[in-house]
Amino acid sequence: MNNFTIHEFEAIGSRQWKQKIQVDLKGADYNETLVWQSLEGIHVKPFYHRDEMHPEPLPVPGHPGQWRITQAIFIDDDAVANNLAIDAIERGAEAISFAASRTFDPAVVFANLPLESVAIYFQLEFLDRAFLTSLIEFLSAAKADAYFNIDILGNLARTGNWFVNLKSDHEDLEALLRAYPSQPILGVNVSHYQNAGANSVQQLAYALGHANEYLNHFPKEVLKESPMCFTVAVGSNYFFEIAKIRALRMLYATLAKAYGVKGTCHISAVPTRRNKTLYDYNCNMLRTTTECMSAVLGGADSICNIPYDGIYHKSNAFGERISRNQLLILKSESYFDQVSNPADGSYYIESLTRELANKALELFKEIERSGGFYAQLSAGTIQKKIKESANKEQELFDNGALVLVGTNKYPNPEDRMKHDLELYPFVKKNPRKTLIEPIIAKRLAEGAEQKRLDDE
Repeated sequence: MNNFTIHEFEAIGSRQWKQKIQVDLKGADYNETLVWQSLEGIHVKPFYHRDEMHPEPLPVPGHPGQWRITQAIFIDDDAVANNLAIDAIERGAEAISFAASRTFDPAVVFANLPLESVAIYFQLEFLDRAFLTSLIEFLSAAKADAYFNIDILGNLARTGNWFVNLKSDHEDLEALLRAYPSQPILGVNVSHYQNAGANSVQQLAYALGHANEYLNHFPKEVLKESPMCFTVAVGSNYFFEIAKIRALRMLYATLAKAYGVKGTCHISAVPTRRNKTLYDYNCNMLRTTTECMSAVLGGADSICNIPYDGIYHKSNAFGERISRNQLLILKSESYFDQVSNPADGSYYIESLTRELANKALELFKEIERSGGFYAQLSAGTIQKKIKESANKEQELFDNGALVLVGTNKYPNPEDRMKHDLELYPFVKKNPRKTLIEPIIAKRLAEGAEQKRLDDE
């Protein structure tokens, strides 16, 4: 047996690796052949080396030790929502994300739920101070780990209107923050920007600008202990999405420090709807699996998967079970819960994290110099920039450079979907008066799918 150790090998630097690669290319241009540019303008190299990591990367602040398997439930009927929640928990869900467009009875919705061990998230499409006060009181008495995600600015961006009006919304939110300063009340929903076509740098900058509006408006004493809760959509660019979540934590910690408030944030992740398809819908399971993996490795606190048939089927037990089981397999069979920070120290991911954060910080500063996120949203500038990004991505899809298998690559001409549509899977037109232009979410495949449906 040879008597030597790894330390006897001479260290090879990045310069030597690049020289070796250039020799093997036999005259081909290194940059043209092996370096590609992302939609964010980041040049991705064929290899990354420690000697290029200056300064040394720091640990990501607030990286969670564990992540929660979350089940989404829409409250249509209070008793039915309760039964669905109990069933989901019995089948492995560790958190429930309740969405609602009206008030409900907490005593019915949360009956027999193990609130001491299961986290509760809310995505409410209304703002009612009296109801929210009773809801917070109910869950506080039950010692529940609840995240209320009240996001008045996000509602404005998504719908074009305030819940009631600017004055009333801010007064109601501030009253809740003052009454319950330690509760996680504030939310910043970044997912809508991604689903509308914003690239990763834009999502991070808008998340920062969005959060900054709250930090700048509300008194520091009411925000000092309340954690900021972000909801992000995760796309299919695997390593970029890992880096995006890590960069969000770093950026928010920097922003929070400037205001003297709690620097760690809570991140809930959900797969994007932008790349989901109507035809060859089973591919959606593959897409959501990698997207959930990115969320885990990036350090999301909770992950709520979406059903593979969610864009055209009403909520059903089979689709929900499959989406939940994908997360259960990642956690219980693939051991994605054994290491809390596996991306730390990866030169590629560390480099992407740093580049995304730096570019997002530059864009955030530009937004602030122009009056801030709300001013830019009111002027239509944010909407314009997202449309520009979405159009670039749409062009890549239409040209076949951005591939969705089963839709613009290897489509099955025998697929028929016209008679399976329980939900309208395209952008809905709802003419109404709005204060600002709303940001509209749209899937990449919509145009191609509408043509195929017409041809069936």
